[in-house]
Amino acid sequence: MSALSTIQIKEANAHLAALHHHVAELEGTVREQAESLIRKDEQYQASLRDLSHAKDREISELQKKLSQYEDEMQRLMASIKDKDRQLERLQHQSQLLAQMCHSRPLLSALVSLMAEAEGNPCSPNVEQCNGLPSVPDYAHSEDSDLDKTLFGTTV
Repeated sequence: MSALSTIQIKEANAHLAALHHHVAELEGTVREQAESLIRKDEQYQASLRDLSHAKDREISELQKKLSQYEDEMQRLMASIKDKDRQLERLQHQSQLLAQMCHSRPLLSALVSLMAEAEGNPCSPNVEQCNGLPSVPDYAHSEDSDLDKTLFGTTV
């Protein structure tokens, strides 16, 4: 084996020193990049947490609104049912009123006849009383209370 010269040893040492320096630079670069990645990862995790909390808050708010809308819908449905019952009652009353209006001429004639009967009673000997036939089985006696009775109207 041959012995290395001093110059070769110095060059080898310089080369080793440069290599150590380059390795140290590369290790520094790797550390910086690792720290940068760790910071970015922490930032992304913080952003994800913030987004998750914002999403949870929004979901909570939407659930509250949904609950309020459902309550409002139930209230409106109850109101609609109440209005339907009122409408049915008013329709029935309207039908009754229409029937009353249809029967009004007959009722007016009946009331006027009753008023006339109160003011001008018929005598049993007359065949017709104000255009109405007398009732043949109507029995009058002098001591009967029927002569004293007046027709009453409440219309």
